Amino acid sequence: MFAYVARQAIYNVEKRVFAYELLFRDGDSNCFPDMSPDEATSNMIATSHLSIGIEDITFNKPAFINFHRDTLLYRFPSTLDPLSVVIEIVETVEVNDELVQACKHIRNLGYQLALDDYDFGSRWDVFLPFVDYIKVEVEEIEKQGPAAVAKIQQLNSHGIKIIAEKVETHEQFERFKDMGVKLFQGYFLARPEMIRHRDLNASLHSVTELVSLSNSPNFDVKEVTKVIERDVGLAYKLMRFVNNPLINKRQKIESLQHALNYMGHIEIKKFIALLALANLRGEKPGELLIQSLVRARFCSLMSVELELPENPPSSFILGLFSMLDALLDQPMESLVQKLPVGAELQDALCHKNKDSNMGLQLRACYAFEEANWDEIDYIAAEFELTGERLYTLYYEAMHWAQNMSTSLI
Repeated sequence: MFAYVARQAIYNVEKRVFAYELLFRDGDSNCFPDMSPDEATSNMIATSHLSIGIEDITFNKPAFINFHRDTLLYRFPSTLDPLSVVIEIVETVEVNDELVQACKHIRNLGYQLALDDYDFGSRWDVFLPFVDYIKVEVEEIEKQGPAAVAKIQQLNSHGIKIIAEKVETHEQFERFKDMGVKLFQGYFLARPEMIRHRDLNASLHSVTELVSLSNSPNFDVKEVTKVIERDVGLAYKLMRFVNNPLINKRQKIESLQHALNYMGHIEIKKFIALLALANLRGEKPGELLIQSLVRARFCSLMSVELELPENPPSSFILGLFSMLDALLDQPMESLVQKLPVGAELQDALCHKNKDSNMGLQLRACYAFEEANWDEIDYIAAEFELTGERLYTLYYEAMHWAQNMSTSLI
């Protein structure tokens, strides 16, 4: 069996998550591992110490999974749910009649197929009548020029959806969307759109006050109440949040004071910082907030594991605010000057000290998002944790974030 899986989002034209590509550590080139079909099921894709299903990683979104030639020919895991996965044919396969017939058979079983790293070459034409998606790197589209645009339009007319890979900027997203591309994969959402440069003075004022209170060892509930009472929407979100069944299964919370008595100051500090960030999201995609929540929870869990002080919850705030530049469309260096956080946290957010404790926590977040397995091993060793433990913390953070997001988005 195999153990470790990372995910990368695929977005639609509205910048909402359409699906996730799953990347397997134990598989060659992140492909589905070489294993017998009876070992692989959609309910158990992990070793006994880390039992997770595909649905637990994608939260019921489709999962794009790379498959090598031999797996497609001889060891295809037909126990995988056709409604849950899309089979990617990697670009390194040797195209012949045997492979084509195997792929047709898989398609007839009800699975959707995708060509990965398409280069517009004629050798792929034999697959076009029965594939559902084609993934193309933006560099390849740019290299092919007008011919690529014409081919994309032709493929669209036949019902084949194009996925642009390695979309790194908002400008690329808009340009390829205009070409007729329907789906996008890359880190463009995590980049600020500098051209927009939203006016945030009023919003940032409340956030600054709340973060200041959350980041202080002393906690004055009266001051917190004053800030929240000025924003009806924020007060509503707070009450909705603390009544989330994941947080509170026993009794209905009816006031901020009640929440404080029930949950304790440290947890309330985290949630206030979280709500302050959620209040700034505006029209930004919800996935940005979810990713911020994953990082916040993951950093917080790492700090507990490392027996770092929880008051103030600096690690939580580090992860939570690590995408502030993308949410607010302003440089991180400018934003941290307006936030009342310590020097180590500021440096970590601005990537000035990547080897500090906080710097390593943030690097761990990036490593999981990018399926950088060597970096994960390095950070685990630096923290004197096992790789298994670090993975467990990250998966726990993903689930926490998904559940929490229902109260915020």
